[in-house]
Amino acid sequence: MKRIKSYDKPPRISRRFSYLCGMKPLYPIILAAVLLTACGHGRGPVPAAPDYDSPSAWYISLRGGDADIFYISSTETLDHPGPDGRTLHYAEAADSAACPGIRMEMEGVDRRFGGSLDFYSPFYRQITMETYSDDELIRRRFPVALDDARRAFRHYLDEFNGGRPFVLAGFSQGGQIVVELLKEMPDSIARRMIAAYVLGWKISKEELERYPVIRPAQRSDDTGVTICYNSVRSPEDASELVSGGNVVAINPVNWRTDATPAVLQDTLTVTLDPATKLLMVEGHDVVDYDTTFFNEGCYHTFEIRWYSDQLRENIEERTRAWLEANSEEESGDWVIPAAA
Repeated sequence: MKRIKSYDKPPRISRRFSYLCGMKPLYPIILAAVLLTACGHGRGPVPAAPDYDSPSAWYISLRGGDADIFYISSTETLDHPGPDGRTLHYAEAADSAACPGIRMEMEGVDRRFGGSLDFYSPFYRQITMETYSDDELIRRRFPVALDDARRAFRHYLDEFNGGRPFVLAGFSQGGQIVVELLKEMPDSIARRMIAAYVLGWKISKEELERYPVIRPAQRSDDTGVTICYNSVRSPEDASELVSGGNVVAINPVNWRTDATPAVLQDTLTVTLDPATKLLMVEGHDVVDYDTTFFNEGCYHTFEIRWYSDQLRENIEERTRAWLEANSEEESGDWVIPAAA
């Protein structure tokens, strides 16, 4: 089984992921750009696909752990000019050096909840922030990102995983992709999944009813389940894009699915609203986050930063529970759906 070493750190991180990782931004991004609607309703020019046989297509950190984390990064890319001057609506993932913000997110998330597990995260042609301003643009462009993630996950299973148990996790656009991978996952692979973490995204009633692999977590140590949550000040502040129609939620502070409040960092009170499936967060009185793309009171950018200690400890707890309950499973075949 091939192993790849971790890469050197890039020099910069975007403002969005400075919040996620708890770091100060080293250069500004004009966030007003995320309000611009991309020109036209087609895919536009599509950059070259990443080659997952190449080490440059991955961020990997090996610790000799008993299990793996496969993490899919969130939206770090804005519309930008391509080599021919035309606007690109995707990350240029074939050249990971052109994606320093994505790499910094991978490193930040790995530090925050990678713990003792081996950490794998692929570069992929994620769609841009501007794309998410229009449902039709999402429908036309998201298949490019999803196809990359499918290929990366298949490559991970074939070349890196070696039949080991794994955690599947993603934030925002990454969470959206995790849901799609779950919907396509055969039982032979799902049996090795310790848990899926859909952070800052939604699971619809139809998806929950149609795909039995999506089983909502009920406590801190159940396995083969899906963890999902979205944090807001009040229901009125929620983003329809990331949490509208969500039916799966658990409080990551006390790992309960009822309205029992939990104290976080001695200053915040986090309470799950069972009716809306939203985490109500009291005590955050400053606006130290972007309100250009999300409403004030929508705490989307804090979904990992606030709960990173709880996520790390929970991944370790669920991993222990899975290892205690399971013997080695034979790898199964997974036929990748054709590219859209």
